[in-house]
Amino acid sequence: MIGGRPLAACLTARNAWRVHFVALAIETDMRRSELLALQWSNVDFEKRIAFLPITKNGELRGVPLSTHAVAILRDLPTSAPGRVFGTLTVEALKQSFRRAVRRAGIAGLRLHDLRHEATSRLFQKGLSVMEVASVTGHKTLRMLKRYTHLNAVDLAVRLG
Repeated sequence: MIGGRPLAACLTARNAWRVHFVALAIETDMRRSELLALQWSNVDFEKRIAFLPITKNGELRGVPLSTHAVAILRDLPTSAPGRVFGTLTVEALKQSFRRAVRRAGIAGLRLHDLRHEATSRLFQKGLSVMEVASVTGHKTLRMLKRYTHLNAVDLAVRLG
């Protein structure tokens, strides 16, 4: 699980686009490609849903947005219609993320690890397997399990 110093390093404000991207990735569990392609016209603030017409598995998906995700989106500049993250590219994002992780002295943290973190957090919030799969877009339990890293201490607390 990402927490404390690693997460704080990723959210350090040297690059505002990266800060918002990281926060939204963890809050929504959207894939990097989905976030970078997300259009303002596909964000429904009233219903709190981000509509993804193109996903990795080729299916349409609606991603529910928490109140925190909505706040992150509202904090982004929306001066022009189009992509939520403007002209931010995969390479620019990866380089910025690597620099932040290096500055924090963290070894082995990759941008893709945010998706693993987000999936685990959905389970910690008490969502069922089907609910989590619906949010993440995973088709099989096997793939969903690869992205889930639950903490034994947290599970012991839930067991009572």
